[in-house]
Amino acid sequence: MEETVEAVEEAEEAEEAEEAEEAEEVEEEEEAEGTEEVVEKEEVPEEEAEEEETLAEVEEEREVEKEKKKELEEEIVEENFYTIPLRRAWISQRKKRAPKAVRIIKSFVKKHMKIRTEAEGEEEAEILVISNEVNEKIWSRGIEKPPRKIRVRAVKDKEGVITVLLAEGD
Repeated sequence: MEETVEAVEEAEEAEEAEEAEEAEEVEEEEEAEGTEEVVEKEEVPEEEAEEEETLAEVEEEREVEKEKKKELEEEIVEENFYTIPLRRAWISQRKKRAPKAVRIIKSFVKKHMKIRTEAEGEEEAEILVISNEVNEKIWSRGIEKPPRKIRVRAVKDKEGVITVLLAEGD
């Protein structure tokens, strides 16, 4: 008995909600008739509308990525590919291997890209940035098992900022 009473109440609530939606639609139509230009809305299923929105978002993201790539290409002063051996990281304790691998990459790139130190003058020191992709590659198997070697692309821009990126294909 209780189930039927609840079912009847739910049906009544659903009908009231539908009536309220119809009333809102009628009010919107009346407001639209008062204006000079009446625009009829095409009823598009929700799935198609969501697909259109996601397609538009994907296109915008691609355009933004293209612009970023163009900016990077214009600013690149020097670009080198390196295979960095990380075997020394495996000498350290198990729980310190991945952080040691990051330090090895930083020191390797500083040495090979000739980063100046702050003591040389009043100029700002050059900055070294390790990209998220490289960091994820090192940490992919956890703190205890970083890769034995990693292939990276080091890019220096006009301002002296060196960015370490994962080499393509890795």
